Amino acid sequence: MTERRRQHAKAYSNPSFLSSKEARALRILSEYLEPKSRFERLRVDDTIVFMGSARLKSREEAEEALRRAEGGDGDLEAARTALKMAVYYEAARELAFRLTQWSKGLDPNERRFVVCTGGGPGIMEAANRGAAEARGMNVGLSISLPAEEFANPYVTRELAFHFHYFFMRKFWFAYLAKAVIVFPGGFGTLDELFELLTLVQTRKMRKPLPIVVFGTDFWRQVVNFDALVAHGTIGARDRELMHYTDSVDDAYDWIVRRLTEYALGQPGPML
Repeated sequence: MTERRRQHAKAYSNPSFLSSKEARALRILSEYLEPKSRFERLRVDDTIVFMGSARLKSREEAEEALRRAEGGDGDLEAARTALKMAVYYEAARELAFRLTQWSKGLDPNERRFVVCTGGGPGIMEAANRGAAEARGMNVGLSISLPAEEFANPYVTRELAFHFHYFFMRKFWFAYLAKAVIVFPGGFGTLDELFELLTLVQTRKMRKPLPIVVFGTDFWRQVVNFDALVAHGTIGARDRELMHYTDSVDDAYDWIVRRLTEYALGQPGPML
């Protein structure tokens, strides 16, 4: 009788081990090494990060939703709000388009200041869309969520990433960023903004990081930084870590000036 030979799986090809608690460190490391290899292979030196709500609609979508609501199909007040907020989608789209055009005019042997988003809908889609319309490569760092967040169709295929760990996704936002533009958003946007502000304030991030806060009325209602200063929980100079604006022209000029001054001659991560 022939003895049956046992098949032994190597640890690195054993799915049950790789998905186990014991292999968590390997999964975390893979979310560092695999993106790193792609960024290096595609020569993406650094990024301009766009952050903002996944819920905002384009003007076209918002106008269509309002027409339906006025006809009795949908929440009329919510549709009016969505159309009002669509101005931020269009601003992110235009700003990403212009910054991509500018970056493409730099050294053709390097990919500098590539538009990067969380890869989902809303503001993320708008920025990826603007970069794609300028025929530029752009990055999407999507995350697995219970309500699945899709990767929008404008992300460059080779630069579409999907993360399990929020902290590894946020690492890649911060590590390659040379500028950040924060549009109106919810919990996720607030989390990302405050983490970056903390890194800059505590000088754990040593590189200059221009941060544009787009949408003055929204942000002054949502976060009262003046109250934090008044209560002595931040310093008056901490307010200068952000540049407030409602203008695409102003945001573009401010970012380009600072990138030209601080970052053009220093490609790559500078944490």
